[in-house]
This record gives sequence, structure tokens and C-alpha cells, in this order.
Amino acid sequence: MRVGIVGGGQLARMLALAAYPLGLRCTVLDPAPDACAGQVAELLQGAYDDPACLSQLAQRVDRVTFDFENVPASTARALVRHIPVFPPPLALEIAQDRLAEKNLFRELGIATPPFSAVDTLAELQAAADTTGLPAILKTRRFGYDGKGQRLLKAAADITPAWDDLAGDIPLILEGFVPFEQEVSILALQDAQGHTAFYPLVRNIHRQGVLRWSHAPCQDSGLQEQARDYATRVLQRLDYIGLLAIEFFVVNGRLLANEMAPRVHNSGHWTIEGAATSQFENHLRAGFGFPLGSTDTIGCSAMVNCLGEMADRPTVLAVADAHYHDYGKPPRPGRKVGHFTLRASDPLTLNQRLASLLPEDLADTLLPPDD
Repeated sequence: MRVGIVGGGQLARMLALAAYPLGLRCTVLDPAPDACAGQVAELLQGAYDDPACLSQLAQRVDRVTFDFENVPASTARALVRHIPVFPPPLALEIAQDRLAEKNLFRELGIATPPFSAVDTLAELQAAADTTGLPAILKTRRFGYDGKGQRLLKAAADITPAWDDLAGDIPLILEGFVPFEQEVSILALQDAQGHTAFYPLVRNIHRQGVLRWSHAPCQDSGLQEQARDYATRVLQRLDYIGLLAIEFFVVNGRLLANEMAPRVHNSGHWTIEGAATSQFENHLRAGFGFPLGSTDTIGCSAMVNCLGEMADRPTVLAVADAHYHDYGKPPRPGRKVGHFTLRASDPLTLNQRLASLLPEDLADTLLPPDD
């Protein structure tokens, strides 16, 4: 059996590596001739919306999935007419529009920061009065890793932010949240409605980019709330596959930030830190195989390598460290790989992590008594 993956980045690469032990093979569609997933899977080079390429992909594979949510929704709709697609195209379409995403959360009774649609400068000024400042002006589509966002701290910031982003209308203004931490949940559902959940993950960002994750999050009280929210989304969308939802923690409750209808950066730790990785479970769900256990193996940390890989001998000299090079050329700010650390307890994990975490993140380690 063969799975098609639209998008040939590191997520597709890790999906392909997880597919091999299941007896699955992968064909990746990507416009780049050097897409890093092409190093471990068959690469079909072409545009995501090229009808001939989509026809070739549908003829070669048994199922199709995606490795990022900015694949054109029309691509998903075209493919699903010929071949099963997971997750469903509706999930992809909603996740591509921050307003549609927030409206879905609101419809399902999932708390979010305050938000308003913005199409004109006058609407932005009115939204800022309603939401209050500080607030964040964002593009509704195609923003990721902190791109397409401007922080408004005072009224004087409104017009410059509008001037910067007005070319990317439609926009959305979201109230700034003084959160205590950022967390995410990875949730699964198959075609029969069976669900599974990984433990809540604590995430540390800088300039909108995930730098490292810690699993499991120590606040077990939030786990049930996150599972409840994720279940509402899974059921509403008739979801198949892995879904990630990112939350802010504010005064002991969760506010939904955004969702990703795919395997997720904050779940990379599951490759070594869980009984079944997010990548394998995504494929299991899509092909109707029984879902694997999401139990953790001790506790884990995943650290992104931005711009260039961490020194391999230094990482591998640490006990229970695992090194993942995506095969990408180095470039400032680019996610070129990650490494995972695992330990039996949080204190030992902290000690191992302290020797490898970049200096600018040293203050993000958990306190010793957590």
C-alpha cells in the first residue's frame, strides 16, 4: 500500500520513515526538486494545484494526507473526488483561515482570546477600541512561525501595522493574552470514531517560533479540559488522523490559539518518548489500522535546531539523546532538525537538557521542584 503526501518538508520525511515499518510506501508531491522528504520517499515534482500532478498522485497511491496546512483547499477537494483524503478537506480549509478557526472554536464552546475581523483601517481602529490594547494584528491566511503578525502596544501602532499588512487583507485582530505558559494537545480519531490523546505538552516559543517542548506537561488538571476541547473538534469535523491544538494557559484555564490538521512540531518527542509516535498513529488512523498506545516513556524534551544543526557528537554524548537531521541546507531561522532527550524523571531531564539548551533559553527550564 502507498500513501501520498502533499508537501515534501520534514513532516513528510518523518511520516515516510514511520510508514516503512508498517509496510507502507510514500509518494511526495512538492514543487521543489530538493524537497527533503524526497531523500527518503518517491518525489513527484510539481505544483500543488497542477491537475496533471494531482491525477498522477491519485493514480499511484491508496490514501492522501498533507504535511502542512497551506496546501490549497482546492487541491484537497480535487483529490477527495478520486481517493480517500485524511484529514478531511474541511479541516484543512478551516485551519487556513484564522477567523474561520476562531469561529469554529466559539461555535463549539471552546474559549479563545477576543478577536475581530478586520478589512479596513476604520475596522481596525474600532476593533482595537473593543478588544483593547495590546493586541496582535494578523493575516487570516498563510501566516506561520510568527510571520504575518504585528503587535499593537498603543494607539500609535495601529496605522503603521495596517500599512505593513494591508496588502494581505483579510486580517484579524486578536487580544493579547498575558499567558502563564503555552501548551498543545495531540489528538487522534479514526474512521470508526476511536480516539486517542497524547499528554499535554509545554511549549516555549521565541518570536513566534517553537524552540523546544517538554512532555508531559505537569499540570494534569488541564489535560481533561484539553481532551474535551479536542474531542469537540474531532467530532464536529468527522476528523481522521492527528490533530494538534495549541492553547494559552491563563488563570488555570485554556484559551485556544490555533489548530493544525496534521502532525505537529510539538509532537516530535513522540518518536522516542511515546509507545507509538504521532507519525505512525496518523498513518494508522488514515489507513484504518488500530491506533497505537500514546503512553509516554518517562518524560521528554524536543529542541528545534534553527539555522544549523546542533553539534552531533555533543548531543549524542548525552544519555538518551536522539538526533534528527532533516537533510536541509542551513539557512538563518530555518528548521533544519531537532534533537530529543528522554529521562525517567523531570529533574534528570532538566540536568541533561541544561547542557544542550541554547543560552538564550536557559531561563525556560522548569524549576527543580516541578
